[in-house]
Amino acid sequence: QVQLVESGGGLVQAGGSLRLSCAASEDIFNNYHMAWFRQDPGKEREFVAFLRGDGKLSDYADSVKGRFTISSANAKNTVYLQMESLKSEDTAIYYCAARPGNIYYGYSNKNLYRYWGQGTQVTVSS
Repeated sequence: QVQLVESGGGLVQAGGSLRLSCAASEDIFNNYHMAWFRQDPGKEREFVAFLRGDGKLSDYADSVKGRFTISSANAKNTVYLQMESLKSEDTAIYYCAARPGNIYYGYSNKNLYRYWGQGTQVTVSS
């Protein structure tokens, strides 16, 4: 099973940027669909961004569209989340998730992802 390790979180001022990384223990290209979710304490884990296994389709939650970008570096087995124009409401623990197989529909549903990282904290101060 693939293991995922997130990094890159931290404290940033509103309007600033951060880049999160998710390092996978094996080749993810064409093997896993990848996504980022986030969770605030006391709230449900919510979808942030999706990248299809072939890298040709991505999608975002409305709340981050135009500000966040998901990408991958296949040679490094790494998925990134570039976050720009950060807002205080972006504060959360960010999780990387992987879903094996060919089916990618329903990609915003956290229950369809089999593998998860441990999360990285992002705090945006206003």
